[in-house]
Amino acid sequence: MDYGLTIGQAAAFADVTVKTVRHYHRLGLVDEPRRDGSGYRRYGSSDMLRLVQVRTLAGAGVPLAEIGGLLDAGPERFAAALDDVERRLTHRIEELVARRAVLHRLAAGDRLLLPERACVLLDRFAELGFGADYVALQQEALILARALVPEMFDSLLVQLEHQLDDPQYVELIKRAQEAESWEPDDPRLAELASALSAKLLTDHELPKMPAAFRARPDAATRYGLINHHRADQAPAAALLTELLETNLRAAGVDVPHQ
Repeated sequence: MDYGLTIGQAAAFADVTVKTVRHYHRLGLVDEPRRDGSGYRRYGSSDMLRLVQVRTLAGAGVPLAEIGGLLDAGPERFAAALDDVERRLTHRIEELVARRAVLHRLAAGDRLLLPERACVLLDRFAELGFGADYVALQQEALILARALVPEMFDSLLVQLEHQLDDPQYVELIKRAQEAESWEPDDPRLAELASALSAKLLTDHELPKMPAAFRARPDAATRYGLINHHRADQAPAAALLTELLETNLRAAGVDVPHQ
């Protein structure tokens, strides 16, 4: 009796698809059996053993490119290779667990991309009466600052800490928040820009730009992405930022030009 199996039967017995069996053939992991008298390829017990071995190793996480060498290796090399695969899988599992923790934190609303010190500042904004939209804007700006100007991030946090402890400055930035609803030609924008720049210059609340940052060929672009974030959504606020920067430059402050 002929116990040879068709490719469909072999795939079903090995719990894989026919497409997978053919893929193993193309990679040379499983030899294609000879055709019988009817022209069909028949898989015998040795073919099935090899197919099951390949499927088991692949399912355990061994890269297909390494399976052929493993199956053709001696016992010592086989054991050493499996140990290496186990180490890589363990590392991968740790990465996946860490990613899952990140997703849980994101789902819980954590400000994942910022250090605790920055999150405390965002909470201060809310405690001082700033709206949720403004706090979200500050959060986005801090995320961008940490990514684009890491050399200045700590000094930026220090600046914000000092500013939020100053009732006069808090009142000015609350007015700046209100200015988002003003028309771009509102004369109050120039007055507010003057008041803000005077406050910053008087209190020396401007972080110094490190030479390493200034030397970047894209320094102005990085700065602009942060300081002009969401400028397209609030034309009056964008103009206020431009007026403030103009005032600071006129006072000798090195503010990058876009």
